Amino acid sequence: MSEVIDYAKSGVDIQKGDAFVERIKMLVPTTHNDQVLQGIGGFAALYKVSEDRIIASSTDGVGTKLKLAQQMNRHHGVGIDLVAMCVNDLLCVGAKPLFFLDYMAFGKLDTRVSEELIAGMVDGCKQSGMALIGGETAEMPGMYQNDEYDVAGFSVGDVHPKDMFQEENMEEGDVLLGIASSGFHSNGYSLLRKLVKDDETELINQLLVPTKIYVKTVNSIRNNAPSALLAMAHITGGGIHNIPRMSEKFDYVLNGWPSLDETAPVIKTIATRSGLSNEKLYETFNMGIGLVLLVKKAFVETIKDHLKSQDEKFWEIGYIKKGTGQINVPK
Repeated sequence: MSEVIDYAKSGVDIQKGDAFVERIKMLVPTTHNDQVLQGIGGFAALYKVSEDRIIASSTDGVGTKLKLAQQMNRHHGVGIDLVAMCVNDLLCVGAKPLFFLDYMAFGKLDTRVSEELIAGMVDGCKQSGMALIGGETAEMPGMYQNDEYDVAGFSVGDVHPKDMFQEENMEEGDVLLGIASSGFHSNGYSLLRKLVKDDETELINQLLVPTKIYVKTVNSIRNNAPSALLAMAHITGGGIHNIPRMSEKFDYVLNGWPSLDETAPVIKTIATRSGLSNEKLYETFNMGIGLVLLVKKAFVETIKDHLKSQDEKFWEIGYIKKGTGQINVPK
């Protein structure tokens, strides 16, 4: 390709989206303020219902990955994606998932497609230990073409106050471990679709690999070493810039991100084809890592051994130091 196409040229303005979130924070009043522990802008919202119970909630969609699923007539995987994008966010506030709801909107209801989507959501909920307890299905002719649909997901979990991640437990030198993604997950597809031709069936199928769900891995770590995990970041839209959402009181030094040869093959294919700079790649895509763990330095080897026992592919990607939420682009 002679022209380098970045996320902005594909129609997505990350900076404008971030500014909008900040605007929402000012526009939306917070009721029951003493009960809202974390609201707009966090990985998930936190609401205190009693002294020993906090409810966590998150919502998300699958983005324009849906266009590829509709093109290939493959829908089960995006049902998993829908659950994964919500539940992985719940993990980042220390919550255990409880239940999931969905919203599906069709130009014209196709029961085969809707059943594939639901089957994928059920699969995702099983992987997450959640119950799929309800949802809404709408037909919206004129809003969508007959063969088009959109989906949204809503997940709810709970967390005991003692199990919440606390910023004051973070210290200089604590270590960042990155767990492998299954591919691009469900972000960056407005750009990805411009880098792939309609007849590249094998490549498109690689792009439709479902988002990895990290619930079992994280629960296993927390059960075996409760005080080892200090924070987590789900690497979604904005790429590495999700990591400083752990805390703005530290800088994040990345010095061990996996090479393209170590990631899912589709990532190397697209990164090479795009011609984008490292800065653009790492602010758009997950670049092979779907979840980042901040681990207390004294427990690093213990957690590494545990991840190996779970057959998780991971890398030690850096550490934190006192700062203001800055992060460097991996070389």
